[in-house]
Amino acid sequence: MLYILIFLSGIASGFLNVVAGGGSLITLPLLTMLGMGIDIANGTNRIAILLQNIVAVRNFHKNRVLPVKTALLYAVPAAIGSIVGTAIVVDISKDLLKKIVGVVLLIMAVFLLSKPKMWTEERKKSVNVFLTAFVFFCIGVYGGFIQAGVGFFFIFFTATFLGFDLVRNNALKVFIVLAYTPISLLIFVLNGKVEPLAGLILGLGSMLGASMGARFAIKKGANWLRFIVFAAVIVSGISYLI
Repeated sequence: MLYILIFLSGIASGFLNVVAGGGSLITLPLLTMLGMGIDIANGTNRIAILLQNIVAVRNFHKNRVLPVKTALLYAVPAAIGSIVGTAIVVDISKDLLKKIVGVVLLIMAVFLLSKPKMWTEERKKSVNVFLTAFVFFCIGVYGGFIQAGVGFFFIFFTATFLGFDLVRNNALKVFIVLAYTPISLLIFVLNGKVEPLAGLILGLGSMLGASMGARFAIKKGANWLRFIVFAAVIVSGISYLI
């Protein structure tokens, strides 16, 4: 029964992570409820993140919605950031960080409603490569030590700086997360912060959910995704604040 719960939560988180973000807000509380310390749950969850993004990247690339050159360019600073985020002891308290992230997510929700074309139509942008790379580095740092909610930041800043619609935003997001997750996972493994069996069961479920999520994102398009992302951002933002 325990492993069935883990598998089902993997399906849900895999689907949500691919179409919007915040899937770790399902898996992390469940794993801690089942008796894992938050550090072990955080490391174990990385197995699922890795496997679900392998599936998602394959689906997006197969359907030609993944901007490969852009993804490769910005995966590098994000991966470097993830090493920093995973390895360092962060000075800011986790409680304060959660509050800040919660407020930022709710601000994102306002943009989702007030500027629909920003999310549903591709726009030609004059891209500052160095500034964009720095932003992706910072998101990588956040993803390295927390992960939960990182997809929302990728989606928001990809739309802001690169001008992609939500379908390509999601494709770019899963590629970059896939690029840095093996590094983070390795650091967690080397520090004994991973429960392999639970991680693999969670990962198998998340692969199924990710496959469903990628097909849904490609089929339904940016307009549908905007409302799903909005709902996920609101729920996640409130969960960080309470």
